[in-house]
Amino acid sequence: MEKIIKYDKNPILSKGKKRWENLCVLNPAVVYDNESQEFKMLYRAAGNDREHYIYLGLATSKDGFNFKRFSSKPVLAPSLEGVDGGCCEDPRLVKMGSYYYLCYASRTFPPGQYWREDKGYFGFKPEEGPAFVVNNTSFTNLAVSKDLIHWKKLGRITDSRLDDRDAFIFPEKVNGKYVLLTRPMEMIGKEFGTDTPAMWISFSDDLMEWNNRKLLLKGTEWWEDKKVGGSTPPIKTKYGWFTLYHGVSTKDDNYRVGALILDLNDPSKIIAKTKDFLMEPEYPYETEGFYAGCVFPTGTVVKDGILYIYYGCGDQYIGVATCNFDNLLEDLMKEAKL
Repeated sequence: MEKIIKYDKNPILSKGKKRWENLCVLNPAVVYDNESQEFKMLYRAAGNDREHYIYLGLATSKDGFNFKRFSSKPVLAPSLEGVDGGCCEDPRLVKMGSYYYLCYASRTFPPGQYWREDKGYFGFKPEEGPAFVVNNTSFTNLAVSKDLIHWKKLGRITDSRLDDRDAFIFPEKVNGKYVLLTRPMEMIGKEFGTDTPAMWISFSDDLMEWNNRKLLLKGTEWWEDKKVGGSTPPIKTKYGWFTLYHGVSTKDDNYRVGALILDLNDPSKIIAKTKDFLMEPEYPYETEGFYAGCVFPTGTVVKDGILYIYYGCGDQYIGVATCNFDNLLEDLMKEAKL
């Protein structure tokens, strides 16, 4: 399989000086803007506050490796009076026409510094009511922008009764329908066809209401036997829709990375799936951190035949890895075709 090479100067983005990002940056969405000839990155960030409010910042790069922060302020922040009052996190980004569409996970209240035993609770807790309020679980929202700076939040696109994230839409319609991949944690058991959290696919006429949800992928290998989830918005290729996904192992709780190719006309059909992982935690910036043992891709760019993979490292930094995209696709079709 084509080797994926991690950048030797990783991490490419670390915590900043401002209060809203002086603890960690991670899990970025990245696109290439042909007009400005820049890589543009939306990144998740948090400051060292006990509540752990989570924001999205913007950074740009000419070469895909050296990023500069666009502003000293976040471009998307929790709306304290709204359902995303605790966090805007884990962005996945596509461009359709002249607009960018952003999927992001939210919570009503900040989650606290979740890796700490004394993380705390920072919201009210009614005895009854919406599950996402009572349990402060996350779901996925959609926002739209023309410039990645000014955003309009459109509301939730996944079931608020489920902890449903790792969600992204396809960059174009397929057979007249928008397509969404998600990972609902609670949809497990005999009636769902999977014993562990899995990837599901659904379709929509308007990007907001999603129907015909189908099981797409469940973990079958040792490194994905705890759960799997979508990682990066699909890239259209001659073979099919290419996308990365992550798997978590019961052996060590590490996050590793695999790849899928989905049928161009029926993306609920998997054409190819990696048996062995393509990436795993190796270096201190990946094996240490607030989640020790995590490589978590959330954005890809193809430029001049090179696939750039942008990923969160240990829930603390951002890294990038690259490979020859055509070679990777050919290897997938030779070695991983189903």
